[in-house]
Amino acid sequence: MPERFDLVLVGGGLANGLLAWRLAERRPDLSVLVLEAGDAPGGNHTWSFHEHDLTENEARWLAPFVAHSWPRYEVRFPARERRIETGYRSVPSTRFAELLTARVGRNIRLNSPAASLEPDAVTLDDGTRIEAGAVLDGRGHRASPHLDLGFQKFLGRELVFPDPHGLVDPVVMDATVPQADGYRFIYLLPLDPHRLLVEDTYYADGGGLDPATLRIRIDDYCTSAEWAGAETLREEQGVLPIALDGDIRRFWDARRGVPASGLAAALFHPTTGYSLPDAVRLADAISAAPDLSAPALFALCRDWSAARWEERRFFRQLNRMLFLAGEPDKRFEILQHFHRLPDDVIARFYAARLAPSDKLRILAGRPPVPVIAALRALVRPRLQSKETA
Repeated sequence: MPERFDLVLVGGGLANGLLAWRLAERRPDLSVLVLEAGDAPGGNHTWSFHEHDLTENEARWLAPFVAHSWPRYEVRFPARERRIETGYRSVPSTRFAELLTARVGRNIRLNSPAASLEPDAVTLDDGTRIEAGAVLDGRGHRASPHLDLGFQKFLGRELVFPDPHGLVDPVVMDATVPQADGYRFIYLLPLDPHRLLVEDTYYADGGGLDPATLRIRIDDYCTSAEWAGAETLREEQGVLPIALDGDIRRFWDARRGVPASGLAAALFHPTTGYSLPDAVRLADAISAAPDLSAPALFALCRDWSAARWEERRFFRQLNRMLFLAGEPDKRFEILQHFHRLPDDVIARFYAARLAPSDKLRILAGRPPVPVIAALRALVRPRLQSKETA
């Protein structure tokens, strides 16, 4: 006789982990099982967000996961450097795993990859079948013919130096580095006076990653910054989707009734790839839903995702201009131009809550790409995503 639960969360990453946490707080009566393919929930990641991305209540319940906070951050471009007076927060996967295991560890099964999913059942790689009132797929982004994507890909190293590195605030974008494979920048998080997360990041047409090259470029960057004698504590890498266009309804039709969360549900900021705010909000919505049967949960996730997709049309237009309107090695000029705007407009951009006046300000002035190419990119949809180009 197969085991049965009210809800089975397939994948123990950010979205499903936060949902499991929120369900334990608000719906302890439910039987919930988390199936994680790896050795620990959360994998090996650092998730960051801006302080205005969340409401006060959302920030309150997420607070235990936040290990690092800063009152401001910097951006650096060849023709513009500035400090932005908006708080920045980070959640490391180590903290995430510790807290989640402490609260719901008995409901998490590690090293349990799923072979197939149905709306109300999961079959594991070893043939075990588990039934549920509903199954929720949170296994991350997978290629879809219904989404047209660019990619933000990165490799990061957490480094510890014998001498203080001297960096106080995060540098969310240092685009003063040589451009390659699209828009390239270095991302820096000062975790303590001697510890620094250094990520080499690219907005690229294809999702292929060359770790060896990126490691060399990180070493070169540290050398140029006169940070010597580094010991690598850990390394992380990833490829995040950046939305250009797509048909969100067909995307969901292809799921054949299986609910989804996080990147699997196309829930991420279209331009930055940040997924934590959407994961927080979906966790709140699901944990408050009166009906968590498979049909009801599928409808909730689909409608939630589709609503966010429609709200964020403007961001996809900007992304098409970034990826399609200019030469790849000149993409940084679009971000450089954007960061001329006031702190509050930039904060609303990252929170995906732009006012109509904000959109006009973003598009105002002489565009940093050819006008005709920009107009074509803004109005022309395409579905030619290349995952590994």
